Amino acid sequence: MDKMTKHGTIAVVLFLTLTMHAGAQNATPATPEVLRVTRYADDGNAGSLRWAIEQSNLAPGRWRIEIVANGTPPYVIKPASPLPPVKGPVQIEGAAWKKTGDFIVLDGSAYVETKGTQTCPGAIPGQFGANVRTTTHPGLALVETRGVDISGLEIRNFCIGVLIHRASHNVIHDNRIAGNRGGAGVMLTGDDGNGNSTLTTTLNNQVMRNEFIDNGDGLELTRGAAFNLVANNLFRSTPANPEPSQGIEVLQGHDNVMVSNRFEGYSDGIQVNSGNRNYIGFNTFTDNAFALSMTGVGNVIEGNFIFGNAVGIAMRPTPVPTRARITRNAIYGNGQPIERCWMGGSCDPNIRKGGIVFGSPGNAHMGYVGNRAFGVPLDPARRVKICPDGAPNCDGPPNDGLTPPVLDNVRRTGTHVTVQGHVQGSPSSRFAVEVFGNRQSGGTEGETFLGEVVTTSDPNGQARFTLMLEPTLQVLPASFTATVTSAAGATSEFSKPVGLSE
Repeated sequence: MDKMTKHGTIAVVLFLTLTMHAGAQNATPATPEVLRVTRYADDGNAGSLRWAIEQSNLAPGRWRIEIVANGTPPYVIKPASPLPPVKGPVQIEGAAWKKTGDFIVLDGSAYVETKGTQTCPGAIPGQFGANVRTTTHPGLALVETRGVDISGLEIRNFCIGVLIHRASHNVIHDNRIAGNRGGAGVMLTGDDGNGNSTLTTTLNNQVMRNEFIDNGDGLELTRGAAFNLVANNLFRSTPANPEPSQGIEVLQGHDNVMVSNRFEGYSDGIQVNSGNRNYIGFNTFTDNAFALSMTGVGNVIEGNFIFGNAVGIAMRPTPVPTRARITRNAIYGNGQPIERCWMGGSCDPNIRKGGIVFGSPGNAHMGYVGNRAFGVPLDPARRVKICPDGAPNCDGPPNDGLTPPVLDNVRRTGTHVTVQGHVQGSPSSRFAVEVFGNRQSGGTEGETFLGEVVTTSDPNGQARFTLMLEPTLQVLPASFTATVTSAAGATSEFSKPVGLSE
C-alpha cells in the first residue's frame, strides 16, 4: 500500500470514528471499567441500576454498565421513581440476551399509574394519548448527551421507552420496547421546551434491530430530528393495543433514513408530516390503514414491499407543496377493509383505497386523520378543504397533481414485450416512466417492477414513450401499470391497467 493510499484510508477510518463517537469530551480508556447491576431493588444502594447510572454520570466514559441476570427469568427492575438522565458516553447492556436471548426488564408500572389511553399526560394540561407533545416519564432519558449505547433490555409500561432529547450519536439496539403509553417506544426530538424545533441537536442516532410492540407510537422523529438511522426493526401493533397509531411518526424531521423495517397493524406504518428529504427504503408494510401517509418535500420511497393494507401510499394535500419520489416498490393486494383512525389512518369506509392515492379537494375523505388524542379536538386544518376554483388558502394537490401516464398498448412479439404509452405534463420537461406487472387483471397497483424509460415532453406538454422489456419474464403478467416521475421528484398515481395484446 503506498503512503497516499495508506494515509487516505487512515483518514477515512478516523473520520468515521469521530463521526460515531463525537462529543466524548474526556479521554476514555480502551476498555471501560464495569459497573455491575446485581440487585433489582430500586433503593439506590450499591449494585442497583439507579446507583450504577449515578456513578457513571460522575465520570462519563469511564464505565460500562452491565445488568447481571440473577436467578431465573424474568429479570425485572421496577423503578419507584424516574431514573436519572443518562450521561454519555456509556454502554448499558442486559447481560443475558447474548447468551440466552432473555432480556433484563425495565418496568415502569411501579410509579406510572395505568389508566389505559389516558395513562400519560401531554405537555399541555388536559391532553393525553399518542400524538400529543410530551417528554413525560421515560424509562431511560438521554438529554443533551451523546455516546450512549443501550442493548439487551425490555423496556415497558412507561410513557416513553427511551427519550433521546436534543441528544446525538447514541445507539439503541437489540431491545424489546413494549406497552409504553401515550408517547412512543423511542422518541427522538429536538423540542425546545415550547414545542418548537431545534436544529443540529438530535442527529446521527441509530435505532436498530429492536422489537416495538403495542406502544403509543412505535418511534418518533420530531422537531428537528435529522440524519438518524432506523433500521432492521419490527414495529407491531396487535389487537391488544388501545392506541394503534403510527409505527414511525416523522413531524418536522428531515434527512432521516428508515430502511429494512417491518410495520404491522397501525393506522399509519410511517406518517411523514412536514418532513423533508427522508429516505424510506426496503421496508415491509402490511395490515395497516395507511402503509405510508406523506406530506413534505424531497422524500424518497424506494424498494418497499407494500401489501395487504387499506391504502398503500397516501399523499396528502397541504397548503405548501408535497412531493415524494415513489420508485421500484412492490405494491399489491391493498384496498383491504381496514379501518383504524385513533391517531391517524381512517375509519371512513368510503375512503378511496388502493396502491397510491392522492388526497385532493375532490376526495375529501383523504383529509380525515382521526382523533389525535384525548383532550385534543380534531384540527380542522388537517381535513381536506373543499374550495371553489381560485379560492385562497385551499390545499393544493400533492405531488403537483401529476397525471398518471396512459399505457396505449402492451404487445408481445416473439420473446419480447413492448410497452407504448404517453404522458401529459409540463411543457419541455423530463419524465421517468416506471412500468409494473401484476398477477391480477384489475386494480391500479404495481406488483413487480419491470423497467424504466426516460422521455421529454414537447411544447404542448405531451411525451410519448416506448419500453421494450427484456425477454426474461417466465410468467407474463395479467396486467401492466405505470407511474411517471417528474424532474422535480414527484411521482403520479398508477395508470389504469392494460392487458397484453398478441
